[in-house]
Amino acid sequence: MSVVELEINDGIAVVTLNRPEVMNAMNPELIVKLERAWLTVRDNPAVRVAILTGAGTKSFSSGADLGRLIPLLSGARPPEDEYDRAIMTDKDLMARASLQTLDVSKPVIAAVNGYAMAGGMEMLQGTDLRVASTTATFGLREVQRGLVAHGGSCVRLARQVPYVQAMEILLLGDAFDAAKALEIGLVNYVVEPDQVMDKAMDMARRIAANGPLAVQLTRRAVRECLGRPERDALALEDEIGMTVYATEDAKEGPRAFVEKREPVFVGR
Repeated sequence: MSVVELEINDGIAVVTLNRPEVMNAMNPELIVKLERAWLTVRDNPAVRVAILTGAGTKSFSSGADLGRLIPLLSGARPPEDEYDRAIMTDKDLMARASLQTLDVSKPVIAAVNGYAMAGGMEMLQGTDLRVASTTATFGLREVQRGLVAHGGSCVRLARQVPYVQAMEILLLGDAFDAAKALEIGLVNYVVEPDQVMDKAMDMARRIAANGPLAVQLTRRAVRECLGRPERDALALEDEIGMTVYATEDAKEGPRAFVEKREPVFVGR
């Protein structure tokens, strides 16, 4: 079994971090293969939406593998294989794999089935929609170890939850439960453990049934307009939104409504 599994069916890609024996911690091999999976999601026109989850029932991802990745980065051990060398040669590789600098252009739903800690929670912030188990635990504990959560959290977290909540998470470093995550708006839904993937898949199917170009352009407009002055953001939103009218899907949607049938979108 690969440390990262990718399955694509009916327009839905499921990306699974598959190291349950170590809480799906990210070692060099997982990072390299995760980036490859995201590039497939981005470049495969058949993929309309993706789900990211962790294997097993205990962990989404506990973050960096403290036994393999951190010693490599600190120089405590030399590169030993192709994955180690890739990490050391390509300084942006980890940021792309964790959705910090790579935009896959399609919605990503996180199915959080356990611990989402440190780098796992930082990667979570690169997703668009989130379903959490009632047993999920979140946290950025870096400051408790004298480190900075610089995998996107210092930038993204205060944009996604209220400022004071973001600062409490970042500065205290305490773990918190799924109820708290829902309360502050970090996740969309909290469900029983055996319903996490069902809920994520239900959302994915509903997104996949929509016009793929409209979905991608809507997502792009929201992301690119964040932080811009209102006048500039409205102009950019209009510029992005208008491009859909020249597509076949923009004709099919209204036509299907008039004809009282489900639309058949082709993505162009």
